[in-house]
Amino acid sequence: MAEDTEVLGGSKQKDVDFENTVKSMIEADFKDWPNEAGFEGLDEIRGPVQLAVKGSIPTWAAGTLYRTGPGQFIIDDTAKGTFRTTHWFDGFGHSHRFDIVADTSDPDAPVKVQYSSRRQSQALVDAVRKSGRRPDVSFGQRADPCIGLFGKIMSVWRPPLKSYGPDFDNVCVTVQADVPGLPSAAGEAAESGHRGGIKTMWLTTDAGLMKEIDQGTLEPIGTAKQETLNPLLGGPLSCAHAQRDPKTGDLFNYNLELGYHTIYRIFRTSAATGETDILATISADDVKAAYIHSFFLSPSFVILCVPSSHLGMRGVAVPWKRNIVDALEPFDTSNICRWLVVDRLGDRGVVATFDSPAGFFFHSVNAFEERDEKTGDVDVYCDVIAYPTNDVIRAFELDVILQSGGAAKTFWGDEQRNRNCHARLTRHRLRVASPDAPESDTPALRPVAEQVMEIKAPRAGELPTINPAYATRKHRYVYSLANRGYSSLLDSLVKTDLATGDAVFWDNPRGHSPGEAIFVPRPEAHAGSEPDEDDGVLLSIVLDGVSRKSYLLCLDAKSMSELGRAECDFAIAFGFHGIHWPVVPGQASAESRP
Repeated sequence: MAEDTEVLGGSKQKDVDFENTVKSMIEADFKDWPNEAGFEGLDEIRGPVQLAVKGSIPTWAAGTLYRTGPGQFIIDDTAKGTFRTTHWFDGFGHSHRFDIVADTSDPDAPVKVQYSSRRQSQALVDAVRKSGRRPDVSFGQRADPCIGLFGKIMSVWRPPLKSYGPDFDNVCVTVQADVPGLPSAAGEAAESGHRGGIKTMWLTTDAGLMKEIDQGTLEPIGTAKQETLNPLLGGPLSCAHAQRDPKTGDLFNYNLELGYHTIYRIFRTSAATGETDILATISADDVKAAYIHSFFLSPSFVILCVPSSHLGMRGVAVPWKRNIVDALEPFDTSNICRWLVVDRLGDRGVVATFDSPAGFFFHSVNAFEERDEKTGDVDVYCDVIAYPTNDVIRAFELDVILQSGGAAKTFWGDEQRNRNCHARLTRHRLRVASPDAPESDTPALRPVAEQVMEIKAPRAGELPTINPAYATRKHRYVYSLANRGYSSLLDSLVKTDLATGDAVFWDNPRGHSPGEAIFVPRPEAHAGSEPDEDDGVLLSIVLDGVSRKSYLLCLDAKSMSELGRAECDFAIAFGFHGIHWPVVPGQASAESRP
């Protein structure tokens, strides 16, 4: 069963496509593309329940798809009435599991799909129900005006990062398998199903706190702080999208310490030994505390880009405001982006620093290197989904997404803000000098991170993924969720060809909103030789907003045509990220990357 696809091609047409999207967002009323079912009345289904499969899903895609994100946004009957979450990113955690099961005795038999889910923060929900307000620091929840000066002062002086238990902490942005170096409670949890090679399963967010879940039941079973890895990693902020070395499995991330001295610590945890070492400690007046959701990993370097999303009062504004969004300084074009290149093969620390114009991003895509054999210099290329300002953060407030009180028309009707909120897939080149290059006695101006590519919406969008076999390698294809002007949220699934700038869309029915596309590569044993970069399938959870039901979609990653789907009799929340863990021997884990 195949769906038609739509192709956008030609470099001259790309600006027209962008302008058409801006115009569509201004003129759209969004009523024929409802999103409410992805945010309201969502159920926990501990299951597993069998889903009806239509079409076909390849047997080599068998495995488990884990997803996480928010799942509950409204709490009734609190001490102050109904509590309503105001930003998509602050919904209470809900994790999901799709088991794609092949019949090992009959390779021609259709696969079966089972589904189960688990809420992750029931204790936090109970606390909100009791008090009528959130007791934790959130991403963008509007502050309770009843919290006075004393309450704000006390929030600043409380311990910066404290866990109140795995069922309390709202950690639900990404899924990480087998995080090295952390103590695990998995041996104490009831095991369910087949572990399939996974020893531990963790959820992460943009903080130095991680949550462990049982991979079978999805039950929250433990928490761990980054300072467990190394006592110097005590800062409250970090990156939800830790990077993994595709060969060794080593984990890389940063920890951000706030206060009078802002300190970024870039660290590596060995998959072989569990030991953590600090690769670089960065503290300088011109390196500001910022909200950073992702970074880059190349074969030789960790690349941290500090965008213009600076946190006020050297980061102390976060506990004062009780959320990240209100703690951000007003966007200022003079607050340029700072790129820090850290050696990860030796002990040279920061080996290069670059600047680029002010801007913002949520998600890196990939990074790779090209070496000049004559000079030994290395060009590091970093691909990222970028924005000219941080206006896009407010696009994900629930009043805008759900069109409450005309908020969507007001937000997208501002043409300049509209333009600022559409994604650009950009590539920057950073030339890192050879360590053998002679040092100059003349102080040099800081070099610029040169932008060498830009592909605008709708030819690229948010929540980008690639074939995981191409992590830290030069890649050609990126899969992402674009906004074509049909919906107040992301409405299309697009394949972007970086070599030509062309884009191929899955021609989804109106009102069908896709989630992040997880790439599952075809194993070599099934391809007959080394498969092409785009030889695989995409797995995406799609909400049919009209029928208020979801389905697991399987697309051919080459053609973007539908192969099959597993249909639910219920809606699944709009989530964030996930991983596919295969059962085919030798197949690499397809971890998605915000």
